[in-house]
Amino acid sequence: MNLLLLYAEFFKIGLFSIGGGYATLPFLFSMTANEFVFIRRVDWLNREMLGNFLAVAQSAPGAIGVNMAVQTGFVYAGIAGGIIAALGLISPAIIIIAIIARALESFRENKVVMAVFSGLRPAAAGLLAAAGASVWKLSLYNEDGARWHELIRWRECALFAAVFALLLKFKGHPVIYIALGAVAGILLGL
Repeated sequence: MNLLLLYAEFFKIGLFSIGGGYATLPFLFSMTANEFVFIRRVDWLNREMLGNFLAVAQSAPGAIGVNMAVQTGFVYAGIAGGIIAALGLISPAIIIIAIIARALESFRENKVVMAVFSGLRPAAAGLLAAAGASVWKLSLYNEDGARWHELIRWRECALFAAVFALLLKFKGHPVIYIALGAVAGILLGL
């Protein structure tokens, strides 16, 4: 039953996350309650774990959404849970692509189909913007701060600004800046 619940939850996330891996993040976060939407019911993860999972998912090969699903499933139900969560997340895309691929040939020039695809673009943009805000909130905002100046994680902000400035100035390969940020984070105890 636990694996079925895991599959169902990630199937729902995969069904509505239009726009790729980052679009899955708003479904993992609830911006208003500082908790996670589906995790609130079953207590799969906490804020710290999801922040760590996000860091690993961004630096690991593969789609961020799938990496997050695998990590969550693994914590909840071991190797089988990781596999089931990933399958749950990608199943809707496979089903929808299979249906669309058959129908798209006959509707390629249909104005209604073109309007639907055009209407999905703002939804994807909104989900990606929500994902960016969620990541910012998770990494740079301190919800436990009592005073206004404690609401920002200043060391993390300084590291972000330094790495961003280096990226803009030298335009090196992103892997260099990921490694640089990781080393600096370890040295600073972040």
